[in-house]
Amino acid sequence: MNSQAFTERIKEIRAHHEQLLTRTNEPLPWGNGIYEKYRYPILTAEHTPLEWRYDFSEQDNPYLMQRIMMNAVLNAGAIKLNGRYLVVCRVEGADRKSFFAVAESPNGVDNFRFWEEPITMPEDVVPATNVYDMRLTQHEDGWIYGVFCAERHDDNCPADLSAATASAGIARTKDLITWERLPDLQSKSQQRNVVLHPEYVDGKYAFYTRPQDGFIDTGSGGGIGWALVDDITHATVREETIINPRHYHTIMEVKNGEGPHPLKTPKGWLHLAHGVRGTADGLRYVLYMYMTALDNPTRVIAQPGGYFLVPEGQEYLGDVMNVAFSNGWILDDDGRVLIYYATADTRLHVAVSSLERLVDYCLHTPADGLTTAASVETIKALVRKNRQNCGL
Repeated sequence: MNSQAFTERIKEIRAHHEQLLTRTNEPLPWGNGIYEKYRYPILTAEHTPLEWRYDFSEQDNPYLMQRIMMNAVLNAGAIKLNGRYLVVCRVEGADRKSFFAVAESPNGVDNFRFWEEPITMPEDVVPATNVYDMRLTQHEDGWIYGVFCAERHDDNCPADLSAATASAGIARTKDLITWERLPDLQSKSQQRNVVLHPEYVDGKYAFYTRPQDGFIDTGSGGGIGWALVDDITHATVREETIINPRHYHTIMEVKNGEGPHPLKTPKGWLHLAHGVRGTADGLRYVLYMYMTALDNPTRVIAQPGGYFLVPEGQEYLGDVMNVAFSNGWILDDDGRVLIYYATADTRLHVAVSSLERLVDYCLHTPADGLTTAASVETIKALVRKNRQNCGL
């Protein structure tokens, strides 16, 4: 490639990238009435800055190759800060290492652009091999906390290169640029999908936990837990209560976990979570919702039966198929709720609803009766109601 061709190719690459970044998104028609999904993913590996991937020196990279390839952009924490819609994404390189990076949008549904460089996350005392899936919480103490999974090799199994441990890493910031790393959450069990409640409870920090016996298997872990911590700078789980348990033959029979921190509404705390069940084709991850009482965030007051959101169409395909996962949402001042969800561990999407709609969905959708007979009776009751109301 001569110098002129090299220069022209760079222009073509930049123009193609800019076209992707500025593409207008649009809601899909004929949804379920609970939320609107959007036509295009908001972030993919191709959205990452070209400067992260290409060496634009003709002398050092005469064939204009991607020197560092990106594999996926997925599970993102989210926050609206100083009028800006920000997501802290999990970006995975071709080397399988994940890192955090901030992307910003003027409206929350398209035109996302990554900040110039990834986040430099300070290490804990014991460095992690991999970090991912950050939940962001703007706490009433004035800090923005990021709680994420910190993965390390399990040195108790030196010959097993797949043996790993998971703990909840904790960091805090005021601007998403400079981060202070706090010690990992201390717990008797491994922990993943840990989320910080946005308010003090009884003067303490409150965490939604997910205790598990192994890195993948929950084992004796019964579901979404709750723990109060005196000092977040040395956070230790001393007592843990399961507040949203797993159930046989449901969308959460294998495991479940809190998504982003719950949203406070006049009628209760609104929760978004994921549930996992086993299928003949592997694990299926879906999203579901529940609500807890304002005066007691551990008391469930409503939980619609079944899933809330699943991968559909092309969303099903990717690195880990049949997966929908969310760890970030934003509540706008006008009540609009932006739900950021990833599919197939590959790409990031947005679905848009409102606080009013989501509360209505939770409070007026039938619960799972846990048996076929109960499900049939629930359907028949709705049929009878429609007959009566429609005069049939």
